[in-house]
Amino acid sequence: MSEDVWGIIWLVVLLVGNAFFVGAEFAVISARRSQIEPRAERGSRAAKTTLWAMEHATLMLATSQLGITVCSLLILNVSEPAIHHLLEVPLGLTGLTPELVGIISFAIALAFVTFLHVVFGEMIPKNIAFSVPDRAALILAPALVAVSRVLGPVIWTLNTSANGILRLFGVQPKDEATSTYTLDEVANIVEQSRREGTLEDASGTLAGVFEFTEKTVADVDVPLGDIVLLPASATPADVQAAVAAHGYSRYILTDADGEPASYVHMKDVMDLVTPEAFRAPIPEKRRRRLATVSRTAELEDALALLRQRGAHVARTLDEQGRTVGLLYLEDVIEILVGEVEDMTSRAA
Repeated sequence: MSEDVWGIIWLVVLLVGNAFFVGAEFAVISARRSQIEPRAERGSRAAKTTLWAMEHATLMLATSQLGITVCSLLILNVSEPAIHHLLEVPLGLTGLTPELVGIISFAIALAFVTFLHVVFGEMIPKNIAFSVPDRAALILAPALVAVSRVLGPVIWTLNTSANGILRLFGVQPKDEATSTYTLDEVANIVEQSRREGTLEDASGTLAGVFEFTEKTVADVDVPLGDIVLLPASATPADVQAAVAAHGYSRYILTDADGEPASYVHMKDVMDLVTPEAFRAPIPEKRRRRLATVSRTAELEDALALLRQRGAHVARTLDEQGRTVGLLYLEDVIEILVGEVEDMTSRAA
């Protein structure tokens, strides 16, 4: 077999090798850990190896770059002369001078090899890795890991040298590919997905979640002036009258100083129907305690407090520790899921 034929064979082999390293590099960086981990937990060896590659991303990058560089250099040094020589034969029949034939042959060979290298060795594998990163990583990462282990000392030297130079410039190298997102990044992803029609949020729940994280208690609490307050001596009859007058089923009870101290739901006193019980002050055991939260607290922290206390209402305090309003669980939930059509949405 002639040297020219071997040159063409090596061109194909080296293009495949270059494509492998390019595809593997971008697949390891682009793959989503959340898609790989379930497969690894089910016992997939390829998934476990892929996770290892993602956790040692700099080693994988060093391996890929070494492979790409070697393949690129060999393509030019082995394949270009073969194509150059094959082109000289037909061009020699044109009557051109040998010098001109050599120049034209070299230019055509260089352009042809560059085209194959860029398109088949770089762009196609890169686009495949971006289009199906998880599948590409599961296929290519195990082989890339095997190459890195065979060339372990060389890869370690290259990786250590690169990381050392980065540290000299104050850059801390990262071993693991980033597979997490900040809240703002997630919000942008959701917004872009909605614009492109790949995600529907007709109820506004997703938008509400991001809005929720930016709010404080002060954005949601109800001022005391807007609250229907019942005195400490309130009776089941007073609660019934308040329900009839205002249409709400949860009411705040004050202490002797007129400060919100507890609350009752109408169901807490519905069984007090005897004349004596109906006209007597609501028993202490029927009164529910109010939680207390600062108006500057984040809304998600206030929600956690309400859930921990099993309370539906919290007293909100200003910076001086004075009670200035009330926070209702329903109002917090409405930020997340939208308007709650319920008579107990606000006792005001």
